[in-house]
Formats: sequence, C-alpha cells, structure tokens
Amino acid sequence: MSKFRPEWLALREPADAAARSSQLAGQVASHLASRSSVVHVLDLATGTGANMRYLASRLPQPQEWLLVDNDPQVLATVRSDANPAVSWKTECVNLAGNLGAYQRLFADRELVTASALLDLVSGAWVDQLAAECRERRAAILFALTYDGRIECWPAEVEDATIRGWVNAHQRTDKGFGEALGPTASDEAAETFARLGYQIARQNSDWVLGSHDRELQRQVIAEWAAAAIEMAPDRVSGIEKWKGRRFDHVEHGRSQLVIGHQDLAGWPIK
Repeated sequence: MSKFRPEWLALREPADAAARSSQLAGQVASHLASRSSVVHVLDLATGTGANMRYLASRLPQPQEWLLVDNDPQVLATVRSDANPAVSWKTECVNLAGNLGAYQRLFADRELVTASALLDLVSGAWVDQLAAECRERRAAILFALTYDGRIECWPAEVEDATIRGWVNAHQRTDKGFGEALGPTASDEAAETFARLGYQIARQNSDWVLGSHDRELQRQVIAEWAAAAIEMAPDRVSGIEKWKGRRFDHVEHGRSQLVIGHQDLAGWPIK
C-alpha cells in the first residue's frame, strides 16, 4: 500500500496519465457497459486518487468508488474532478496480509483496479487477489506495473549495472512478502488466465525528457538508493554515476524510458 508522499504522487501523475493505455481502459469500459446501471469500482493502494481521476471519464457512468489505502494522511488528500456522476468513499486498510480477511471490500464490485502496485506484491498475494476477483466475476485493470526495462540517454557505462541492482531491489519485500518485481505483469496475466479471464496487455512506458527534470531527479535518486542497498561496497561509484546523470538532467540532455505494462481482463468462463 502507499508509502509514498503526496508530493511524489502529484509529481508522477502527469507522467502516469501520459503513459497509460487508453485503449485498454476503453476495452474495460465496453465490457462494463453491459453490466449494472451503476459501476462499482474497488481501487487498491489508491494514494491520492489518481487512478479514479484518470478512469472516471473513461468508464460508464454513474460510478461508485471505494478507495483503499493504508496511509490515512495520503487518503486525506484524495480529490476527484467534481463529476456529479462519480461518488467515492475512502477506507484505511492494510492489505499486506491475508486478502481473504477483507472479502467485504470486493463485494458487488464490477471492477477491481490499481496503479503501480503489482510489482510491489508477492505471487501469493496476486493469487489471493485473483481468487477474490474471480469470485465476483469482476473485471480488472492494473496500470503501470514496472517491467524491468530502463533506458538512459546519454548512456553511462554503469547504466546496465545500476539497472540490475534496481531490478534485484524490486524483488525484495515491500511489505507483501518477496515482491514479484519486473515479472509481475507476466505472472499476474498467467494467474488470471488460469482462472478463466481474457487478458489484454499493452506497454505504458514513462518517457521522460527535458520537461520532466524534477521527476527525473527523483527517479535517479531512488535508483541510486536502491543500488546502494544492493551493493553497499560500491557507494562511491554509484554516487558518481548519480552525479553524472544529474548533470545530464540539469543541462536538458537527459531522457529516461522506464518500462511499465497495463493489464486488463474480464472473466469469460
């Protein structure tokens, strides 16, 4: 669930919206159009509500959202786009344990969704999530799952090594057990397909350029911190790499491509 500052979530929201697959959102909307008159949505690890703000205008209306996060301070900052056909409420819940204990959250939900979550959770947690969704025959839409791809321009000789450490760090426990990290989208797709879901996927890469300097700085700093955790004996070299990457950002010559995937699905059995 959310351990991220509202400032970080606000900084990344435009990049998220630009990267997401509107096509997959449209496919989910078409599926939901034949369901109930009110679309009931469960948003996991909602943060400040960016997922709702992105999807509300793209899904059939009216909608009722349940926004779940474990950080009450972040939940207190949730805002919508003041659409009278979209109502929402928040609930502070830590879902890092047994999802079966929170079946009530899934009750009567036609859509279960999340953004930037699946790469942080374990395979066992995804198994529980899939079982809860399948029990309700709920459609799914999981956006912006990190898939391990990082490309940097201009290139530095350490880029591939840093990427390897970052991806190893992504597999460490983020509160849900050993995280799936870069394999999360593949494993989630396989899990839901086994339960009778039709699955659709598209890349939703961040492409960050000179207009995203602060976001680039934050990302590079996070990569360096993760690399240091994985290779504490290489601190000096990692810090030098970070300094050179910051210099590229400062002079407007840096571009980062960070691989993500969106995954949508609906039960066909």
